[in-house]
Amino acid sequence: MKKLFLILLLSLSLNAFSQILDPVKWTTSVEKVSDSKYKLITKATIESGWHLYSQNVPEDGPIPTTFLYGDEDDTAFKVIGNTSEDIGHTVDDPVFNMKIKFFEESATFTQTIEVIDSINEVRGTVEFMVCDDTRCLPPTEVDLVFNFNNSNKTQNSNTLQNGSVDNDNINKLLYGMVPEDIKLTEVTSVEKKSLWTIFVLGFLGGLLALLTPCVFPMIPLTVSFFTKQSQNKKTGIINSIFYGLSIIIIYVILGTIITVIFGASALNEMSTAVSFNIVFFIILVVFAISFFGYFEITLPSSWANKVDSKSNKKGFIGIFFMALALAIVSFSCTGPVVGGLLVEAASKGGMAPVLGMLGFSTALALPFSLFAAFPGWLNSLPKSGGWLNTTKVILGFLELALAFKFLSNADLVKRWGILKIEPFLVIWIIIFAGLALYLFGKIKFPHDSPIKKLSFSRIAGGILVASFAIYLASGFRVNKETNTFTSLTLLSGLAPPVGYSWFLPSNTTNNLKTFKDLKEGIVYAKQVNKPIMIDFTGYACVNCRKMEEHIWPLEKIDSYLRNDYVLISLYVDDKKDLPDNQKVEVNRVNGGTRLLKNYGHKWANFQTQFFKSNSQPYYVLFNPNNNEVLNEPVGYTPDEDEYAQFLQKGLDAFNKQN
Repeated sequence: MKKLFLILLLSLSLNAFSQILDPVKWTTSVEKVSDSKYKLITKATIESGWHLYSQNVPEDGPIPTTFLYGDEDDTAFKVIGNTSEDIGHTVDDPVFNMKIKFFEESATFTQTIEVIDSINEVRGTVEFMVCDDTRCLPPTEVDLVFNFNNSNKTQNSNTLQNGSVDNDNINKLLYGMVPEDIKLTEVTSVEKKSLWTIFVLGFLGGLLALLTPCVFPMIPLTVSFFTKQSQNKKTGIINSIFYGLSIIIIYVILGTIITVIFGASALNEMSTAVSFNIVFFIILVVFAISFFGYFEITLPSSWANKVDSKSNKKGFIGIFFMALALAIVSFSCTGPVVGGLLVEAASKGGMAPVLGMLGFSTALALPFSLFAAFPGWLNSLPKSGGWLNTTKVILGFLELALAFKFLSNADLVKRWGILKIEPFLVIWIIIFAGLALYLFGKIKFPHDSPIKKLSFSRIAGGILVASFAIYLASGFRVNKETNTFTSLTLLSGLAPPVGYSWFLPSNTTNNLKTFKDLKEGIVYAKQVNKPIMIDFTGYACVNCRKMEEHIWPLEKIDSYLRNDYVLISLYVDDKKDLPDNQKVEVNRVNGGTRLLKNYGHKWANFQTQFFKSNSQPYYVLFNPNNNEVLNEPVGYTPDEDEYAQFLQKGLDAFNKQN
């Protein structure tokens, strides 16, 4: 095995695509309590976006932070009690299904000791694990040194790092896996694309909200008010533009408040929490029933009355309160759209809620400003009537379908087995079949107007929705090769994984042939003459599971992994002890040495030594015939086309080399 590693090291030394992430810096100090008692203080400074787990983590959870002081033969001092720590944050973790405590930005740990003999220093170690919203790093050990020289208080402050790294590059890189000049532009464009998608979704949501009975009738009324109250056309246009800007400001402030209060990581955790998904499922069902016309949901009338009274003031202040009154009065129609948009934005974190609200409010405000500038356009608007209620009912069906997406999220995390792929598809088929019947006039709701003749738009819409229901039914076809139901592209990210089934064997990773030993996998790959995908993963790696359950089962990706590659999964947090002959002391990439005690140590060391990366998931395409990396490795890649392109490039390189 050592020879194999040497061969790989020589062949990969020129392929250092990645950089080591080092998001935690450790400093130590000593505080004298009495003549014989001291406090050993260890402070962790954590980079923004990362979190460090507590010392107290339930069994089967992530790796806790663990301190060791001295060794078993050390009699110069005695440890008193346990190591104390800061309050930190405690959340219901949806992946581990338990309450887990972690720290952000900084954490201080204090251990009291009693000195028995004269000493100059105490040596110790800390083992810890850190994660951010897209990856986790393997368990890492750092040496600690507490100096007792000179003063009675803080006597030393050693900055202890698990490596000398270029912090500027780390801060710039989004994934930290490849050199800046290769990946930075690509990753930045992916992030911008994601945020642009949120803006577009918000804009489309605003257009839908416009076509509801709460908002649409307000357009001619508001424009008429500005044109009549203004002294001239120019003033009317200015006032209406400010009215539109006020709408935008109100909703953007809402998105900003949510972002500031919760932060990117908290929003993401909230969006994946079981309790949150269940609550939102209930809320969406209630909103859907309201959209169907069985009852009305409004904010307290006192709010609208107070705001409306303020709108009587002259000038821009009054106009702003008019916009605020619109937001409150139209809540029964806009609330569900805004809520759904914020949940989607929460999964992106960062500025996504702000951009989502910007898109939504821009679409909502645009007509008011445009029609005020060109009042003659009002004549081209369709008159208010039954079609507005039809739009509202259609939104009710969509809200109901979306509600089961959130219930599915909770079911997947808890593994209740209630809403697997079969019942989910059946429920959606019923919902969209019901919508088709409604558009064809076969189902009616309380506020619907009598239908004398079906319009072209209702017939076309009914045919389109019925076709979608048939498309959903096609998801029950069994893929004989993967022994799963057919993956429906339009339901990607909405429906449960096709392998999460009542009637077919549980198969979230498509029963792929997977090796967990590097040497064994390489031998097999040579026999079948196929390239290798080395999958650096972890049992406690959330995004590893997301890739395995949501991306790997996709038909395009599954074909590559099943037919074209040999898969080797190496778990960097595997605590199984290594055989004694493999427990060796190795040099760290960034200096110092480390004893490899278990398989997790072994594979984590392999990843950092050969690929200069220490985050998971991490995928390396490798040619076993000439010991060469086929293309640039990647990390968490939730985009199907991007991941497929990565696999195809590796396959093309392998075929060219062989």
